[in-house]
Amino acid sequence: MELLDRARDWLSQDPDPVTRHELQRLIDAGDTAELADRFAERLQFGTAGLRGALGAGPNRMNRVIVAQAAAGLAAYLREHEPGGGAGPRAASGQHRPSVVIGYDARHNSDVFARDTAEIMQGAGVEAHLLPGPLPTPVTAFAIRHLGCSAGVVVTASHNPPQDNGYKVFLADSSQIVPPADTDISAQIDAAGRVDEMPRSDGYTPLGPEVAEAYIEAVASLPQDGPRDVVAVYTPLHGVGRDTLVDVVRRTRFPDLHVVREQAEPDPDFPTVAFPNPEEPGAMDLALKLASEVQADLIVANDPDADRAAVGVRDGEAFRMLTGDQVGAMLADFCLRRGLSGTFASSIVSSDLLGRQTAAFGQPWQQTLTGFKWIGKIPDLAFGYEEALGYCVAPHIARDKDGVSAIITVLEMAAALKAEGRTLLDRLDDLYREHGLHATSQLSVRVDDLAIITNAMQVLRTSPPRVLGGLDVTSVDDLVDGYSGLPPTDGIRLGLGENARIICRPSGTEPKIKCYVEVVVPVGDSMDTARAEARATIDGIKADLAEALGL
Repeated sequence: MELLDRARDWLSQDPDPVTRHELQRLIDAGDTAELADRFAERLQFGTAGLRGALGAGPNRMNRVIVAQAAAGLAAYLREHEPGGGAGPRAASGQHRPSVVIGYDARHNSDVFARDTAEIMQGAGVEAHLLPGPLPTPVTAFAIRHLGCSAGVVVTASHNPPQDNGYKVFLADSSQIVPPADTDISAQIDAAGRVDEMPRSDGYTPLGPEVAEAYIEAVASLPQDGPRDVVAVYTPLHGVGRDTLVDVVRRTRFPDLHVVREQAEPDPDFPTVAFPNPEEPGAMDLALKLASEVQADLIVANDPDADRAAVGVRDGEAFRMLTGDQVGAMLADFCLRRGLSGTFASSIVSSDLLGRQTAAFGQPWQQTLTGFKWIGKIPDLAFGYEEALGYCVAPHIARDKDGVSAIITVLEMAAALKAEGRTLLDRLDDLYREHGLHATSQLSVRVDDLAIITNAMQVLRTSPPRVLGGLDVTSVDDLVDGYSGLPPTDGIRLGLGENARIICRPSGTEPKIKCYVEVVVPVGDSMDTARAEARATIDGIKADLAEALGL
């Protein structure tokens, strides 16, 4: 009866006829198992914001959850930003917190964004709503461009089609970190009934001017240089195409060959199992088109265009580069141009960046996983994480930006092509100089979260002693803090001086991720070094999977 009472209370305040009908059907059917799944827990607001499957109830993404999140964020901004970030209306004396709201093309993203604007405005926060589905980096840029206190993007990034999410940025255009997440979460819990929240349609609908300013900022990045590069592009049914194509045109690169089947925004992502460039099969259509048009390069965005993937011609075939490989080359490009400042990468990314920056006399700083940490680095010049996230222009947005990253990759590839070389040639140069840094992941998606809990417990209580023929020489529990970093749920295994593993639960998906890096000196043969690294990594991953029961 308590479960049914909670469901009826939720039903009475839900403004969405679709989820009301869905919930009423479950109540009428007495489906206590399904109701328990939806009401036993609540989607928790954290440093990644909110993310979950669409549907009725507190353990799903819906208009009630979004309204409470908007009200909680508004209360937080009124408490922490009183009189600050008044945005474009500051001159009129309306000194109050402000927020800019963007959204992608997923199911209900536009509805959630409009609800956020109405509730924010009704709560005394000046709200500005972007005019349509746009890349997440546009919202990150808009925060500082408009002088706002915060930004909200309704997106589930590269999650499956049934999901949506709610990402929050603060005034510096970087994502939230503790203690802001717990403070906002407490305000959300105290938000009260949705049907009693004041709403206002007095928010500011923005026109195309903000996206135009972002495009101009990104288009100003490339310097005069070669432009001859043939590239295939896929937005993976997301919102990156129009923005990137416009930037490419303004920077005088040849038109991209866009994968026709994936060109239009489609919340069902019909051609891929998961709309993530890293997932098996996601890049198959792009690889096929690249062969047909004899491309030099493949570039891709994830659905909200804050990440970028890169593929290169390797003889007669093409292969996708890892995030670590692209990050190393982008950093090298920036360093060779004389960019100064702090270069940052997440702790699970390759240590190669540290060796690169040392060679140029620039500081390198590691952070916890996620751009929410990288974006907070003072004097940030460049940042990346292995999960295809790159910040090549912190002055545009202190967050990962797949559009500016792709433009920089095109410039880099065109310059090398003019010399008769490729990205692979430059990558080999880096390996010869600093050692072959080979990285790989053991990543397992689970239906039962206990599998992840058990695996982490094994690492903490009885870690393996040998992996891939290498002795485990150190075990560091990241929950205790590591190398000056804040505590986080993860374990670092050291295997001598030239190999390491970091295992952690994913913050956004039901996955356990184990990041492996092996460093092999390059002697007379790059092929020999690659074979040695590959064999070592394969052995480590096989032994680790067995030890953790994966």
